Amino acid sequence: MSIEYDFVIVGAGLFGSVCAYELNQMGYKCLVLEKRNVIGGNCYTEKVEDIHVHRYGAHIFHTDDEFLWNYVNRFAVFRQYNHSPVANYKGDIFSLPFNMWTFNKLWNVHDVDNAKKIIDSQKYQGPITNLEQQAKSMVGSDIFDKIIKGYTEKQWGKSCDELPPSIIKRLPIRFTWDNSYFSDRFVGIPVGGYTQIFDKLLENVEVRLGVDFFETREEIEKITNKIIYTGPIDKLFDYQFGKLDYRSLSWEEKIIDKENFQGTSVMNYTDYETTYTRIIEHKWFEKVNTKKTVISYEYPEKYDGKNEPFYPIRDEKNTKNYNSYVELSKQMNKYYFGGRLANYIYHDMHQIIASALKLIKNIKTENGILEQ
Repeated sequence: MSIEYDFVIVGAGLFGSVCAYELNQMGYKCLVLEKRNVIGGNCYTEKVEDIHVHRYGAHIFHTDDEFLWNYVNRFAVFRQYNHSPVANYKGDIFSLPFNMWTFNKLWNVHDVDNAKKIIDSQKYQGPITNLEQQAKSMVGSDIFDKIIKGYTEKQWGKSCDELPPSIIKRLPIRFTWDNSYFSDRFVGIPVGGYTQIFDKLLENVEVRLGVDFFETREEIEKITNKIIYTGPIDKLFDYQFGKLDYRSLSWEEKIIDKENFQGTSVMNYTDYETTYTRIIEHKWFEKVNTKKTVISYEYPEKYDGKNEPFYPIRDEKNTKNYNSYVELSKQMNKYYFGGRLANYIYHDMHQIIASALKLIKNIKTENGILEQ
């Protein structure tokens, strides 16, 4: 077979789509292969009852980087959005992230010193080897027991004392009355959903949907100079070092015949007995005025290889195996790697875009293309 494409990109998610767009702008002929029947990866949104439903969980674009903010705004109009989810523990409602509203509800305190004093009195002081110890060293036992423990154990399918401490370090804590989850300079939701962004990124690129790369791999490798691979890195190497572990998710969607179901976009259910982790009410991302509303119950699931891999489990065993796959990948001269699955890491959207643009910059350097 002769070479037909300069690049084949495996995956039409954010990393692959940004790469395809940038390479197309540089004059390269690209082909994008996507296993799903839709573009957009986990950012895919679909219109239901005039509401743009986040099919694979809530996605809020946030960044401190003005360049990345301006970059994504080239493809959609973003509305300012203040993400302020709430926690529901057996009917008691708490503000997230942990802030003075949370501490007031827990302990009836209204000043910072008293809140800090209570937390300090409850903090775990010993060596930190697991998530429970990490969480208690940050916020003490009351917050851990009511707002962290049940939600986290449902999410990961393991006891908190079996989980690595790194998982909890993303959680913001504030001794202010500000209940904004993100503290970034730029936070927004695209008016009209995320799918339009991918339509524009890929509008001049050949895309084949419903194609499993591994069923056509031998043929694809013969018709392209380079492959940008965003799929599971362990699968590419036929699981030589074992399968990497993930947690999966599923959603139960309901159309409710009322204007307002819960009054917020995201409500977390932090007790262990409630089987879902959160309810997403999609209309509040864009604050659309509709007579009906659409909600999604989010259920964590064990990853079995048939459902979708969402959250990498970066414990010691999996990290070791992943690093072994990275060493193998260095021998694959035809391949570039990127994205959540190939890099086996959870990234926010702005981080994915930044890593894709970094790869494109490296490709330019390899091909002697000067930056404009």
